[in-house]
Amino acid sequence: MIALLQRVSQASVLVDGQLIGAIDAGLMVLVCAERGDSEKEADLLLAKLLGYRVFGDAAGKMNLSVADVAGALLLVPQFTLAADTKSGTRPSFTPAAAPADGLRLFDYFVGQARARHATVQTGQFGADMKVSLTNDGPVTFWLQVAPK
Repeated sequence: MIALLQRVSQASVLVDGQLIGAIDAGLMVLVCAERGDSEKEADLLLAKLLGYRVFGDAAGKMNLSVADVAGALLLVPQFTLAADTKSGTRPSFTPAAAPADGLRLFDYFVGQARARHATVQTGQFGADMKVSLTNDGPVTFWLQVAPK
């Protein structure tokens, strides 16, 4: 599974002009399931995400996690993160999980995040979303947990 996380001062998701998710300070995370991923990869990725130290401590060093600072999470499904862009000028999405598996794993990931973290908002799987954010830093990291 893949997570592209961005430290934000605010982020939101609109679907059909309606606000469906919004956070203030925290992490906006694009989440993608790849072929072969299971709940095991989702659990490992979530643990890494919740503990990843991207917020500044008193000395200004990135030593605090989203959990440490009680920041919010905005989880947005994004299958294009799995794109194969090695050749040509059109991406191939064969590395991405099938839609049914992607939905199942995204829903599982969100459920586990809500069980472990206080503030979790989401985008909508399969929807045409308009995502807005103010990247704080900018700080952006790619996390990936591959199936064994």
